[in-house]
Amino acid sequence: AALGRSYRRMTYEEYLEKYGELTYRNVGVSMLPLIRQGRDTFTVRALHPGELCRRWDVVLYTRPPQSYVLHRIISVHDGGYDILGDNCVSVERNIPRERVIGVMTGYVRRGREHSTAELGYRLYVALYCKPYRFRIALRRLGALPIRAVHFLKRTFGRRSG
Repeated sequence: AALGRSYRRMTYEEYLEKYGELTYRNVGVSMLPLIRQGRDTFTVRALHPGELCRRWDVVLYTRPPQSYVLHRIISVHDGGYDILGDNCVSVERNIPRERVIGVMTGYVRRGREHSTAELGYRLYVALYCKPYRFRIALRRLGALPIRAVHFLKRTFGRRSG
């Protein structure tokens, strides 16, 4: 029997190495409100050898065993980076530099291209991303009434007997 030609998908690392840049449609809600799932695309460029990312960069990195994540660096230290999605409350700590494969250079929203160098993006970072601790605290406080209701239902809910 003749065997058909087998094709293997290129990994993001291979694609970035070959083409230098990758544009992809966002999957997930972790980068809201900046990038919307299924609608917006983002572009990342490959990192140059020895290049270090900076605080507030949005990076594409690997999360074992086989996922890729686009999140923002909130802290840079000797061992790597602390990273947080714009719509997340849990920081991923100590992501090694080797796991970062690209840095976002722009995104497309409603058919319009935006660069990470433009004023509107820089204002978004300053007003929404930099006060992330305050945003997380507000989000957790907002969840308190919901958690209290669940606690009360479990504690004082209907009991058979």
